Amino acid sequence: MAGRQKSLTNPPSKRARRLVINASHVVATHTYLALIAFGAALFLGCVLHYKKIVKNGVAGYPDEWFPSVSATIGDWYPERNVFQILIALTSGPRFILVSLQYFLTQSPNTSWPGFLFVVGIIRTLLCGGWVYITSNDDHDVHDVLMIMYILSNVPWMWGGVLCTPIGHAKARRQRRYVATGFFALTIPMVYFFIQHKVHRVPGAYTRYSFFEWSLILLDVLFDSIAELDFKDSNLQIVLGVSLDTSMGSNDISTTAPFKESYGVTEAKVEGPAKSAYEQTAGQASGDTLVQRMRTILKLSPNARTVVSLISDVYLSYLFWSIFTSLMTTLFYFSVWELAISGSELSLLVLLSPVLLGIGPLRTWALMRSGQITLRAVAILVGLGSYALNSPLHRLFAVNFANAVILLAQTAVWSAGKDGYQGLLLGLGLVLLSLVKHANHSTNPVWPMLNEKSGGYNKTGIFLAVCALYELATRPSVIPEAAKKGEKYASSLTDAGASLASSFRWLATSIALGSMIFTLHCFFIDSSTIIAWSWTGYKEGQPKGPLPHLYGSLTLIAQAVGLSIPTLLPARWLSSPLWFSYGCAGAFVMYRFRDWTGFVGGLNLAVFVMSVLPSIIQQSTQQKMAGRTYFMAYFVTILFYLANVWTVAYAFVPGGAYLRERSDLVLIAQMVAISFAFNWSSKKGTAPSSIFYIPNSTGIFARHLLALFSLSAVLVTIYRWPPIGPRPYKSGTRIFNAGIWTVHFGIDNVGYDSQRLIRDLIRDMQLDVVGLLETDLHRTVFGNRDLTRVALEDLGYYVDLGPGPNMHTWGAALLSKFPIVHSHHHLLPSPHGELAPAIEAVLDVYGTEVTVVISHNGQEQDPLDRELQSKELARIMAKSYPRPVLFLGYVVTKPHASRPAPYEILVHDGILYDIDPEDWDRWCEYILYRGLYRTSYARISRGIVTDTELQIGQFVIPRHGFQLVNQTLEDRMLRIWKEDLPEDHWFPMEYYGNENDGGVNKHYYHVFNTPLYYKLPEGAQV
Repeated sequence: MAGRQKSLTNPPSKRARRLVINASHVVATHTYLALIAFGAALFLGCVLHYKKIVKNGVAGYPDEWFPSVSATIGDWYPERNVFQILIALTSGPRFILVSLQYFLTQSPNTSWPGFLFVVGIIRTLLCGGWVYITSNDDHDVHDVLMIMYILSNVPWMWGGVLCTPIGHAKARRQRRYVATGFFALTIPMVYFFIQHKVHRVPGAYTRYSFFEWSLILLDVLFDSIAELDFKDSNLQIVLGVSLDTSMGSNDISTTAPFKESYGVTEAKVEGPAKSAYEQTAGQASGDTLVQRMRTILKLSPNARTVVSLISDVYLSYLFWSIFTSLMTTLFYFSVWELAISGSELSLLVLLSPVLLGIGPLRTWALMRSGQITLRAVAILVGLGSYALNSPLHRLFAVNFANAVILLAQTAVWSAGKDGYQGLLLGLGLVLLSLVKHANHSTNPVWPMLNEKSGGYNKTGIFLAVCALYELATRPSVIPEAAKKGEKYASSLTDAGASLASSFRWLATSIALGSMIFTLHCFFIDSSTIIAWSWTGYKEGQPKGPLPHLYGSLTLIAQAVGLSIPTLLPARWLSSPLWFSYGCAGAFVMYRFRDWTGFVGGLNLAVFVMSVLPSIIQQSTQQKMAGRTYFMAYFVTILFYLANVWTVAYAFVPGGAYLRERSDLVLIAQMVAISFAFNWSSKKGTAPSSIFYIPNSTGIFARHLLALFSLSAVLVTIYRWPPIGPRPYKSGTRIFNAGIWTVHFGIDNVGYDSQRLIRDLIRDMQLDVVGLLETDLHRTVFGNRDLTRVALEDLGYYVDLGPGPNMHTWGAALLSKFPIVHSHHHLLPSPHGELAPAIEAVLDVYGTEVTVVISHNGQEQDPLDRELQSKELARIMAKSYPRPVLFLGYVVTKPHASRPAPYEILVHDGILYDIDPEDWDRWCEYILYRGLYRTSYARISRGIVTDTELQIGQFVIPRHGFQLVNQTLEDRMLRIWKEDLPEDHWFPMEYYGNENDGGVNKHYYHVFNTPLYYKLPEGAQV
C-alpha cells in the first residue's frame, strides 16, 4: 500500500498512463468486421441452406444458383444470427470512423463537414434498419430502408470526394473510382431486377444478386479508403492523461497537448499534406476546408454559390414549364373543333423577344431589377393560372406568361459570356423530364393540373418565390473561374459582332429555333423516344423497352450528353463528324423499332444535349438580340405547325403535303441544326470553336446530372409494383372489359384527366380496357403517357398502339391478363385520317383470347371506313375459332348494311354484338365470340371526355367444354342482377342521373342500369 501510495503521489516524470491508437486501425477494424459479417453469412448460407436461399418467387435451383443479400442475411438460422452479431460489432468502429472524418475536415468557415457527419450518422442508422428488419420481417420496410440507404450514399460519397484533404490525391482518386463503380453498377442491377420482378425471367435474380453483392463490397471499400487519410495525417486516438512534460519532438503532442481524459490529436506531417489540426487552427501555412474545396471545385468561398446555382436550375425548370404549357393550353380548343380554331394564333406570343430590339427595354431586362420583375410576373401568372376555371382565361394567362418569360430568358441569353446559360437550359430540361418521370409523365406545375389531377402548383409557386428571393439577394460576386474567362469572353463578343455583320445571325437563329423544337418534341419526357420505337409483345415478353421502366435510361443519356461539353474541347463538338453522329442517331430512331430504335433515340439525346450550350452561346449578340430571337422562335413555330400537320392533315389547309411525313420534318430539324457546326476547313471560324464553360460550372453540373440520373433510377424502383397485375375476380373465370375514347387525356374543362379515368376503371373493375385517342407524345399534348397513372396505381400490362411516328391519334390496351403477343396495324386510309388498331392475344385464365382495339376514320370518309372495317374483319376472322373480343370506335348505326362497318364487322368477322337490341349507339361497339356475355352497361362521360364508357362482362368457358346454345334467343335471355351471384354485379353507387346520384357525374345511362343476361342452359363455366 505504501509503495502504491508513493507511486500515486510521486508519479515518474517520464511515464504516462494513456493508450494511443492509430485511427487507421479503426478503419481496418470496421472493414474486416463488415467483410467477415457478410462473408460468414454467405458461407454458412451456402453450406446449410443453399437451395433455400437461392429460391425465389419465380424459380429455384438450378435456374437460380446464387443467393441475394437479403436472403443470405435475413432468412435462416444460424447465418442470420451470426451476421447480426458481427454487424453489431461493426457499428462501434463505424460511428468512430464518421466522427474522425468530421474531425479531420472540420472548419469554422464551412458547414460541409457537419452536414457530412449528419449524413454519415443517418446512413449508419439506415444500415442497421435494413439489416435488422429483414425481408421476412417486413418486406416493404426492409426495401424502403434499403433504398433510403442507397440514396444516402449520394451525398456521403460525393461529399467524401469533395472533402478529401488536398494532399491526399490517392485517397481522392480511389474514392472517385469506387463511387463511380457503385453508381454505375446500379443500372445493370435495376435491369436484372426488372427481368426478375416484371418479366419473371428464371435466372435473372441470380444475375441481379451478383450486382447487389458488388454494391455491398464497393460500399465497404469506400469507407475503407478513410484509412489512407488517417495514415497520411498521422491521426491518432489518445485515451488517458499525459503526465510527461518532457516529451521530445517525436511525440504526438508536439503542437498542443490535450488535457481531457479522451482526446484526438495528430502530429505534424512533412510533405504536401497538412494536418487537419494545423488547417483548423488557422496557421498561416495551412489551408482551410473552404480553400481546399475552392481548389477542388473552384467555387466562391461559401455555400451560397451552390444555392445560387440550384436556384438558377429551378428557374430554368420553370421557364421550360411555362414554355411547354402553351401548346397544351391552346390545343384544348383545336381538339374540340377538329379544325383550325383560332387559338393557334397564340403561338405568335413566342415572337415577343423581338421587343429586345428596343434599346431601353433590353437594358432594363438585363438589369437585376428587370430580370426579377419579368420572371416574377411570368411565374406567378403562368403557374397561378391553374386556379382559373375557364380554359379561355387560362389560355390568356399562359399567353401573357410566355411573352414575358421569353423576354427575360432571351435577354439573358443575349448577354451570356460563356456556356453557363446553355448549361442551365439543359439542366432545367433534364429536371423537367425527371419531374415528369416521377409524376406519372405530367409536370406538376402545369396549368392543366390542379390538386385533383396530380398537380403541386402551390408547392411550385412557393419554391419559385424562394428562388426569386435568392436571386434578388444574391451577392454581386463574379466567380473566380469567370474572372479568368472575361478576356476570353470579350473575344466572344467581338467574334459575335463580326459574324453578325456577315449575316451569320440568320444561320444561328435557324439552328436555335430547330434546337428548341427538337428538345420539346423528343426530350421533355423520358418515354417519348420509347413510344417512337414501341411495337408490342412477342412470346409473352415486350419486344422493346417499357416506358415506365426504362424511361430513366433516356434521362441518363440526356445527362451524359449535357456533361460532354464540360469535359471535351468545344472544337470537337463543332466538327462535322459529331454532327454525323447525331444524324445517325436520328436515322436509327426513325427507321428501326424496339430496342434498336430506342438506342438510336438515346444517341440522339446525347448529341442534342451536347450541342445545346454551344448553340445558345452562338446567339450571344446583344445589338441584334431582337431579330435573332424573333427569327429563332419563328422557326420554332414553323416546326410546331409542320409536326402537327403530319397527323392532323385531314383537318388543316395544305395538310396533304405533310401527310405522314415525319421523316421530312426530322430531316429539316437536322439540317437546321447543322448551321451551328463548323463546315469551314479553317479552324476556329465557326462560333462553336469559341465556346467556353467555366470549370466550376462544369463540375457542379456533372454532380447535379449524376444526382438526377440516380434519382431517375430510384423513382423507377419506387414505382415498381410489388406484385404483377392480377384480375379483379381471380378464380371466377369472370372478366370485365370496356372501351372508352378519352379525348387525349384532357377533360371538358381543360385539365389532365388521367386520375378521373383511373377512378372509373378501378370502380368498374375493368380487367381489359381499350382507350382511344391516346397518342400524347406530341408537343401539343405535353408529351404525356396516358396509361401511366392507371398502370402504376392499379397494376396493368400495357400495350400502346402505333407511336407518334405512325401518324395516328393512338390506341392503348390495358390488361390484367398477360399479353402473349400483339401486333399494331395501320388500317387502310386512302383519303382521311390514319386509323390505328391493336391486335393482342391475352392469356385469360389459361385460355388465349384475341382482343382487338381500333379507332376508325371519321364520318366524312365512307371509303376509308369500309376498307378499315374489312381489314378488321379479316384480322378477327383469321383467328377463328379462338375467342375474340372487339373494343372499337367504328362510326356506324347498329345493323347498318354494307358498306357501313356494322355488317362487315359482325358477319365477316364472325362476331356477336354485345346487345343487338341497343339501337342508340353510333361510335363505340363491343363485339365478341367464344365467350359467355353476362352483363352490359353504358356509363355517362362525366367531365372526362365527350364519349361514354361502354363495358361488358364475360365468362370464359371451362377448359374442355364448348359454347352451348348460342342462338340469338338464348343469348338475349335477360334476368335481374339478384338472380346472378354478386361477382357479376356492377357497383351500386353508379345508379342515378345527372342531377342525383352517380360518382363524379358518372352514372348508368341509356338503360339507367346495367343489363344482365342469363347463362345458357348447359353452359359449363
